[in-house]
Amino acid sequence: MPIWMYEVRPVYAAFILVFVIDIISLAGLVLARRFIQPRLHYHEGINDAVSGTVQAIGVFYGITVGLIAVGVWNTNSNASDLVSKEATAIAGIYRDIDGYPEPIRGQMRAKLREYTVFVIDQAFPAQKTGKLGNVGTGIMDEFQDMLLTFEPKTSGQSALHSETLGAYNRLIEYRRLRIDAVNGGLSSVMWAVIWVGAAISIGIAYFYKIQDFKFHSLLVGLMSSFLAMLLFMIIINDKPFYGAVSIPPDPYKLVLERVIDVSK
Repeated sequence: MPIWMYEVRPVYAAFILVFVIDIISLAGLVLARRFIQPRLHYHEGINDAVSGTVQAIGVFYGITVGLIAVGVWNTNSNASDLVSKEATAIAGIYRDIDGYPEPIRGQMRAKLREYTVFVIDQAFPAQKTGKLGNVGTGIMDEFQDMLLTFEPKTSGQSALHSETLGAYNRLIEYRRLRIDAVNGGLSSVMWAVIWVGAAISIGIAYFYKIQDFKFHSLLVGLMSSFLAMLLFMIIINDKPFYGAVSIPPDPYKLVLERVIDVSK
């Protein structure tokens, strides 16, 4: 899909998609009625045959698009869950650090706050344009160095340190999965199946033998508009971190406001 489709407001994207597909579909109808239909030998009952073909193709195409839409929606939901899990992991580690002695406690908390602010102010705005930076990796590497150099002196500190290391590993896992999901989306093969299937579904309707051009145009326009809305639904959920309707960093803001900054 063209990248700009993800960057404009959803209402505008939907309108543009419906308008463009309708125009192309109606242009194809005009060409088909002028150059193709006159070369065909129509007979009584031809519309029934065309209707059967339209229904058969519509069923298979509908199932295909439906499965793709469900898969895209699940991808979007999973990405949202990753954001919540990463934010929750940050909050958990921040509270675990409370059991560490100074000065390492203050240093690790400051570094964790720095990472949270980075995610909110830099990482998510960059993700909306499909870009990824290495600043977050450097921050987490510095935090990891502090964590690994700490040597527990009591059994309680050893248990706390072990729990913090486990929470840190989970945070890194969620972070990596989020980053991997930024440039995810349907493959070019899947988009080819969607678009070719849509073209065939609309093209079959050109072969109806309908004398009234306005009525024929209305049927084709309704079909193309419906398919355009299905495609819009897939587009809007295909890239969960990209564009105007991307997943917001609200869970990180909540952690920053109610956990990190409150404990200062």
